[in-house]
Amino acid sequence: MKHLLLGALASLTLTTAAFAEEMKMAVTTSFHNSGLAEILLPEIKADLDLDVQLLVVGTGQAIRLGEAGDVDAILVHSKRAEEKFLAGGNGTHRREIMYNDFVFIGPKSDTAGVQDATTAADALQKVAAAAVPFVSRGDDSGTHKKELSLWQAADLDPTGFDGWYRAVGAGMGAALNTASGMDAYIMADRASWLNFGNKGDLALLFSGDPVLFNQYAYLPVSPEKHPHAKNDLAMKLEAWLVSDKAKSLINAYKINGETLFVFNAKK
Repeated sequence: MKHLLLGALASLTLTTAAFAEEMKMAVTTSFHNSGLAEILLPEIKADLDLDVQLLVVGTGQAIRLGEAGDVDAILVHSKRAEEKFLAGGNGTHRREIMYNDFVFIGPKSDTAGVQDATTAADALQKVAAAAVPFVSRGDDSGTHKKELSLWQAADLDPTGFDGWYRAVGAGMGAALNTASGMDAYIMADRASWLNFGNKGDLALLFSGDPVLFNQYAYLPVSPEKHPHAKNDLAMKLEAWLVSDKAKSLINAYKINGETLFVFNAKK
């Protein structure tokens, strides 16, 4: 009898686990490469009994997935693109969750003198003047969009650059690997850089310009445009992402003593 009861309990446990709710969220490669997802997802599952399936892409592709109704929510970092997404009726609203910053990485020898730059524009002007290898994501991601806006602010146009500028059309991790292999300069988000294991001869050379601020926001897909979108689960997840527990987990996540993200969601 005891064995039968234990068997029934085990069966009930398995059945309950099998019926955990599921939703899809498109997230940026920079968020995924940071390692934070590995901290948050198990806690989300434990607290909400919710399996969040991540589609890891650049911001541009994440937005297109949202527009097509292929995901239930997106977590991205390009405010202009996010506002356009909302204006097109593709999302219900935009909720800021956390931020970090972009940084300029390059060879420790720093032949371009980027570490002596006073602004982000100055750093890019030094790279262009020296015509040293520079790796761009080139993938319509939030990072790529930001990089292009910074070149523009520096009165420079990457389409006119010679062979020293290489757009790889890849995620943050792959782009960093390319830069490491080429001993090249690159702009990255701080979280991906800190969690990057293949640093080679690269080092963080410039940061701190306010224009390098990098905000991440959560946008549920509109159930009016896509009736199959699981808005109830997207809202449940949002409530967790802005909770005190999420705040604690995000702010406590560090690599070698350095903070990767700062929670700034407003309730």
